[in-house]
Amino acid sequence: MGLLISNEPDFMIHGVLEYQMFGQSFWITTTTIGAWIVTILLLIFGVLANRALKNATDVPGAFQNALEYGYEMLEKMGNSILGGNTRRFINYIGTIFLFILLCNLSGLLGLRAPTADYGVTFLLGVFTFCIVNYQGIKNRGIRHFTCLFEPTPVLFPINLIGELANPLSISLRLFANLLSGVIIMGLWYGMMPIFVDIAIPAALHAYCDLFSGCIQTYVFCMLTMVYVNDKLE
Repeated sequence: MGLLISNEPDFMIHGVLEYQMFGQSFWITTTTIGAWIVTILLLIFGVLANRALKNATDVPGAFQNALEYGYEMLEKMGNSILGGNTRRFINYIGTIFLFILLCNLSGLLGLRAPTADYGVTFLLGVFTFCIVNYQGIKNRGIRHFTCLFEPTPVLFPINLIGELANPLSISLRLFANLLSGVIIMGLWYGMMPIFVDIAIPAALHAYCDLFSGCIQTYVFCMLTMVYVNDKLE
C-alpha cells in the first residue's frame, strides 16, 4: 500500500524491475513479488505438512492437530455444498483457499496484496470458469450447451450472459473488496501525521486485511463450489 516520503496517498502497483523478452518490455511489479512470496510460503507449508503427515503418530503434535482440524473444517465446508462430491474438488478448493487467504493477509506483512490486482483475481475466476464448464460437459454432454436455450430459446442471450458473468462477478468481488482496503490504508498512511501511524492503523489492518480478507476468501470458495455443484448430476 506504499508509504510515500512525500506524504501522499499511494494506491498504485509499482514496477520494480524491467526486462526485455521477444522485443517487448515487461515489468516485475509489487504484485509479482507479493505473489512470489505467497507461493514460496505455500510451498514451504506444503513440504512441512507432507512431512508431518508422513511421520504421523498416535499422539499427534500441535502442527498435525492443526492440519487435521483445518482439513476437517474445509471438508465440512465442502460437504455443505458439494455433498458426496467434496473429495473430488477438495484439492482445488483447498489450494485456492490458502492462496487467496495468504494473498489477502499479506498486507499485514507490509506487502501490497496480490488480490488487489485484477490480473490475479481474473485468472482465479478463469480457472473456476474452466473447471465449472469442464464438469458441465463431462456430466451433461451436449445438454450443457442446449440448457442455455431452456426454458425457451428467447432466453438464450440472458442464459449465456449469466454463464459468462460468473467468473467476472467472483473475480470483481474479490478484487474490489481488497482494493478498497488498499485505498483506505493508503489514505491513512499518506495523509495522516506520522505520530498517529503507530497504533491506530492496527484496527484498520484488522478489518481491511484480517476480517475482510478471511470473509472474501470464504465467499470466493463457496461461490466456486456453488457453480461447480450446479453442473453436477
